[in-house]
Amino acid sequence: MTMKLLHLDASILGEHSVSRQLSAQIVARLRVLHPALEVVYRDLAAVAPAHLSPQHLAAFNGAEVGDPALQADLALGQACLDELLQADLLVIGAPMYNFSLPSSLKAWIDRVAVAGTTFAYGEAGPEGLLKGRRAYIASVRGGQYAEGTPEAALDHQERYLQDLLGFLGIVDVTVVRAEGVAMGESEKAQALADASARIAFLRV
Repeated sequence: MTMKLLHLDASILGEHSVSRQLSAQIVARLRVLHPALEVVYRDLAAVAPAHLSPQHLAAFNGAEVGDPALQADLALGQACLDELLQADLLVIGAPMYNFSLPSSLKAWIDRVAVAGTTFAYGEAGPEGLLKGRRAYIASVRGGQYAEGTPEAALDHQERYLQDLLGFLGIVDVTVVRAEGVAMGESEKAQALADASARIAFLRV
């Protein structure tokens, strides 16, 4: 049975992006581990769903949609959801922007966190419906925010993304982190080397 992988990038830095570099390395490693892997790629910095609006909410509740731009955006949001539902593996290039995620990635999250489809509320509370999937996060920070550092409390990036994935039922999450990439060339080189070494030893 062919495994499917959804690869997301959100950095606005293009070829200069460290998170794009690391997410591509993770995908390449997973292709080695799963030779028949089918990959779907979405560049959220290039094309992302619009942020939710009252018009979106009305459409979700059955209102007629006459605006062609809104129709196209709703179709894009559905495509994002379908891609996630069909994926066995998820790779996310997630740089830290102002202590959190790029807004394009948050816009994607708002389209795939759908009650009754990716999570549900029951008598025992919320339940994630995407169980059995595995996620890999290529996390990049300009500074140092890992647990134990003075600025750790400012991490609303990795922690939020892991919590969100867990809420949707994806609890098998591997974080490959490169920190301090804006703190000097030697720090950046070391962070990249450490992250690349970890990727090389990823196992099934």
